[in-house]
Amino acid sequence: MTSYTPPKVWSAESSSQGKFSGINRPTAGSRFEQKLPVGHKPLQLYSLGTPNGIKITIMLEELRELGVEGADYDLYKIAIMDGDQFGSDFVKINPNSKIPALVDKSADKEIRIFESGSILLYLADKFAQLIPKDFSERTEVLNWLFWQMGSAPFVGGGFGHFFSYAPEKLEYPINRFTMETKRQLDLLDKELAHKAYIAGNDYTIADIAIWSWYGRLAQGKLYKDSYAFLDLDAYKNLLAWTQKIADRPAVKRALEADYLPIQ
Repeated sequence: MTSYTPPKVWSAESSSQGKFSGINRPTAGSRFEQKLPVGHKPLQLYSLGTPNGIKITIMLEELRELGVEGADYDLYKIAIMDGDQFGSDFVKINPNSKIPALVDKSADKEIRIFESGSILLYLADKFAQLIPKDFSERTEVLNWLFWQMGSAPFVGGGFGHFFSYAPEKLEYPINRFTMETKRQLDLLDKELAHKAYIAGNDYTIADIAIWSWYGRLAQGKLYKDSYAFLDLDAYKNLLAWTQKIADRPAVKRALEADYLPIQ
């Protein structure tokens, strides 16, 4: 492993970001003026087909499958590798410059919602769908929703980054994040051994959130060669749950959704 001695004061100019060098900076805020398009549907979704992004298209398609009025949406593409997320209009919706971001135009005053977990919960509460009314059952769903929000960065920013995107393969971080990723996969596999869905007998926003990361990983859709590397065939219960959700019509539509350009 190449030895690295950290400088006394870190500087972005002296750091290597690999393929992300063109977009990563140590500062927040907009970088250019931008006018986002706004459609006529009640919900305006600015997103991309990443694990975090597809959570919301799946949720909205599930609501439409249930016949929920008011769940129609316009879907716009935010090309994150081109830096669209740093435009002034997008930053007004999400000051953290991450997709997905949603605007609800149906209220008296427009409501912005950012962070995928927050958007899922907002839509579930707004339409009273895919989240239990019972307080204890709702809490179990939120347990797993927040588990996903806290755990998936180890998979994406940790394992995925060092296994697939880092400029060079480094044994220590790959081993470190592979260990944690497999622990999480084992946890899900054990949980799904005795229940139909992650929070119990019913499909909820917890399944949507977790499937978008761990289901796609279990399908071998996230990182090249990771299926064999992680020995995903060993997680039989996770694989069965993954396929069950992948077969849902709303999930299929969400993965095939057309993104409108913002320019």
